[in-house]
Formats: sequence, structure tokens, C-alpha cells
Amino acid sequence: MLNKHRGEFYLVIGAIFFSMNGVVVTLVLDHMTTFRLAQVRALGTFFLLFLITFIQDRNSLKAERREIPTLLFYGVFGYAMVQLGYFIGISRGVPLSLVLIIEFTAPIWIVLWIKFVRKSVVAKDMWVAIALSLLGLILVAKVWQGFSFDLIGSFGALGAALALAVYFLMSQSQGTKRSAQAMVVWGMGVAGLFWSLVLPIWNFPTAIFTTEINLQGRFSGYSAPGWLLIAYVIVFGTLVPYLFVVGGIRRLSASTSSVIGMLEPVLAGAFAWIWLSQSWTAIQLFGGLIVLIGIYIADRAKTNAK
Repeated sequence: MLNKHRGEFYLVIGAIFFSMNGVVVTLVLDHMTTFRLAQVRALGTFFLLFLITFIQDRNSLKAERREIPTLLFYGVFGYAMVQLGYFIGISRGVPLSLVLIIEFTAPIWIVLWIKFVRKSVVAKDMWVAIALSLLGLILVAKVWQGFSFDLIGSFGALGAALALAVYFLMSQSQGTKRSAQAMVVWGMGVAGLFWSLVLPIWNFPTAIFTTEINLQGRFSGYSAPGWLLIAYVIVFGTLVPYLFVVGGIRRLSASTSSVIGMLEPVLAGAFAWIWLSQSWTAIQLFGGLIVLIGIYIADRAKTNAK
């Protein structure tokens, strides 16, 4: 059973780690900018995973000269641009819920690419799965509350969706050539270089490492040093989930993987509910159920575009 559904298992585990990380990121962002956090995540993950991979399987890191442009594109658009588009959206005042909904339209762009560019068959059930999952996310996020529109912010979120589609498609295609570890090393290395060009590393706000950060919510009586929370974000919020997700994409189609990835906002809401005592309404619970149904249908759908 596990071998048969190993891809789905990896993607769900990755979504759980990403979702848990959402709460920790919220705490850290009270003390540093989103762009600096993206920088330290990318660089920290790259150096740690590069060391591990170099010791275990250094040959998997090698790339021919003709592969370099593809890997650079993968790192910039599959990693850095997803975060940049997301940050532009929230920095322009677009509600986080709406930014997430737009970002998770990525499965739509993936199946459109598969159908009209690759000229491959997409199962009808996949369209149903995507529609249900998006509807469920809309209910979970309650986007009609505090709705506001900003053209630049909305385009930023749409850019994140397109970049996320690139991430899933290229993780699948490139995953046949090298290990999941090597894929993440290349992606994070290029993303870290991108952020270092945008934000010089010598201006990094190092004071965050010794800042005591309140854990809020159910743990408001406790605090932790910034270095510990950032280390958590790097290891358990970035390195571990990316390895699981890339490993899952290598075993499933990009379209199915992207729909399963829609589980992340639902789980993030659940962890915020548990940790930060944020309440959920009946309609949000119903939305979460619809997302699960959509994911089930996507997993059952058979497509020739893998």
C-alpha cells in the first residue's frame, strides 16, 4: 500500500511540514522583512543540503553546461519568483486569503499547458478536482470578508501562481535526471543567489538571531531566540518539506501533485486554529472537506500527461 501511494504520502507529509511552518514564519515576520526571511531560508537550506548531498552523492549535483540555463530558470522561477509574487501581493494590501487563492490557481495553468502546449490528454475528472479544490479554498479562506483589490498586488499573486506551475512542471521533468536532494540544492542555490543580488548579504539584520520572540497563542507564556525559530524554518519548514514534495512530484503527474498541494492552506488554517486559537466556522470546515474531495478525485484521475 505504501509503495503504491508513496507519491501521495510524500506530498501530504510535505504539506504538513509547510503548514506547520506557516505559524513559525508568522512569528518571525514580526521582527524581520519577508524578503530577508526568503533570503535566509534559501541560503540556509542550500548550504545545509549541499553539504549533506556532497557527502552522500556528489555526482548527482553535477550538470552539463547545456543544462545550466535550465537549472538557473528552475531556481529563479520555480523558487524565488513564487516567493516574490506572494510577497508583492501581501505587501500591496491584498488579503492573504485572496493571494493564496490566486496562487493556488497553479493547477489550472498546469493542465492548460499539458492540454494545449504538450497536446496531451487531461482526464475530465482532473478539471472537476481542480474546480472543487478551488471552491473549497474559497470557503476556507472566506475571501468575501475584507475583500480589497490592487492591480499590482493581484498581478504579483498571479505571477506566483505561474511560477508555482513552473515549479511543479520542471520538478517533474528534471526529476528524471537527478535526485530530489540535488533538485532542491540547485533550486535553493539559485534562489539564494537571486536574493543576495537583490539584498546584499552584508546588510542582513543579524540582531534577529539574538532577539527573544514570543510564541503567542497557546504558548504566549514562552519565547524562543530568533536563531532557533529561523533554524526551524530552514530545516523543518523548507529543507524537509521540499524534499518530500519534489520526491512526490517525481512519482506522480505535475497536475495531480499541484492539486494535492492545495491541502497546504487547509492544514495551515488548522495549525493556526490549534496554536494561535484562531476559530473556524462551519463553512470553513465544509470548505476543507470539499478540498479533500477534490484531492481524492485528482488522485483517482488518470492522465497520460505525466
